[in-house]
Amino acid sequence: MSNLRQIGIAIHSYADEYDNSIPIGPIAPPFLSPADFYPSTGAPTSLISLRSGEPVGLGLLLRSHLSEQSRILFCPGPDQRVSAVEELANVGKRQAQCSYYYRHASVTRLFDNPSEPPAKRITLDNLGRNRNGHPIRALAVDTQFLCPDDLAQFNVKPRTHHRQKVTNILFSDGGITSCLNTDGRFTVDLLDYSQIRSAFSKILSVLERADEEQ
Repeated sequence: MSNLRQIGIAIHSYADEYDNSIPIGPIAPPFLSPADFYPSTGAPTSLISLRSGEPVGLGLLLRSHLSEQSRILFCPGPDQRVSAVEELANVGKRQAQCSYYYRHASVTRLFDNPSEPPAKRITLDNLGRNRNGHPIRALAVDTQFLCPDDLAQFNVKPRTHHRQKVTNILFSDGGITSCLNTDGRFTVDLLDYSQIRSAFSKILSVLERADEEQ
């Protein structure tokens, strides 16, 4: 929870410098592989850099706003071995992933349509409403991600925290809450191959459930 609180402070500091906008971008590259966790601009993602090494999502905070405390992007309660040092060393070189899903711009497409304009910047004072019609409040949550073992060949691996029993949430006002996940409502379950194409919609659904928490 302390990590997410510091991330919230960094997002607000970033917004102060960018006309109240939360970190967003860059424009997604062409979707060529299941290894791309950022297939469309503004997709909810736990990436902090793309396969090109370019910072993305919360990784945009690393240069200035989290330069002295970059490890807070990694929850101290992972269920799998994750090296924050190794992941952070990948930023600027290749794809890297942190411990939190970041809302970005609520886009769930599997690729960008060149004929459509890219996702717009989102401001803290006007985050809009989610797909259920409720005000958007949650900006980041612990990753609770399950997938088939053979997706490891694409560097897609399970990433869960707190034994999947608890999920921490960062809200746009900087508030933090910890919610029970004993019913799996904050878990992105892709163990069924038929669900894989809906991965980003499922991630967004978790954030939308988080919107309704106190």
